[in-house]
Amino acid sequence: MADVLSVASRAAASSATVLLSGESGTGKELVARFIHDRSGRAGPFIPVNISALPETLAESELFGHRKGSFTGADSDRIGRFEEAAGGTLFLDEIGDISAPLQVKLLRALQFGVIERVGENVARRLNVRILAATNRDLPSLIKDGKFRRDLFYRLNVIEIRIPPLRERKGDIALLVDEFIRRYSARDGKVIAGISREAFDSLMKRSFPGNVKELENIIERAVVLTRSEYIRVSDLPAETDEAEHTCRCPRPGADGGYETTMRNFERELLEIALEDAGGNKSAAARELGITERHLRSRLEHLGMR
Repeated sequence: MADVLSVASRAAASSATVLLSGESGTGKELVARFIHDRSGRAGPFIPVNISALPETLAESELFGHRKGSFTGADSDRIGRFEEAAGGTLFLDEIGDISAPLQVKLLRALQFGVIERVGENVARRLNVRILAATNRDLPSLIKDGKFRRDLFYRLNVIEIRIPPLRERKGDIALLVDEFIRRYSARDGKVIAGISREAFDSLMKRSFPGNVKELENIIERAVVLTRSEYIRVSDLPAETDEAEHTCRCPRPGADGGYETTMRNFERELLEIALEDAGGNKSAAARELGITERHLRSRLEHLGMR
């Protein structure tokens, strides 16, 4: 996260578009606000969740419309681009944007102008664009669902927000912050979290990332009757499948050598899957060097 915020701080001083990528719940909007707050831009920060916009109204929502341009357009309306004039427009879930809107967004990024629905007047705007996605945009490009030229316009600076399972050192800080926040809200005096409860949190994989951790702590603050959050205050894990051992049972596929080979293959596959294919991250998780990992992958015939 220190690396993430370092890049974000340097990017803030420019007007370049930034693409924030990462799983849901990692804090992409918080990093976007961090960039805006340090940009020196006088205008507002306007967030828009693309996936939440009805397709029939998405263009009007972003670019505005003229009165009478479609049924229900009873008056002129400015869009989010104009609302963000002089500031920052944050386009969340950009991977869900429709094909027609991709064309209009590309024009806005290329030329710095927009047109309201039902109007032929080009309006020049000074707006900084930040976008975020939890989807694999290169794969969408290959499938013909996302424009390559738009991707390059958005991806001038890419910042990947790592999932919580890759930065478990942050959990203690986050837990303290969420306890402080929600105990103050509810007027409760909670000194902290028990060692057993904290150890339980550290064993979780957090598929919902920071949002999931925040939800767990808010629930615990509400339910606890103790000065410290205990294991009994924490909800049961809902991602048991992720913790189910997929390794073969001893002797299931032959003798010792075959079983151990299959075991190692499964172990490496799980580590690489959890690391998103990043061999350096997988090696760190396994406690070995990247060179050792590559050697074992080659030995096992794994690509």
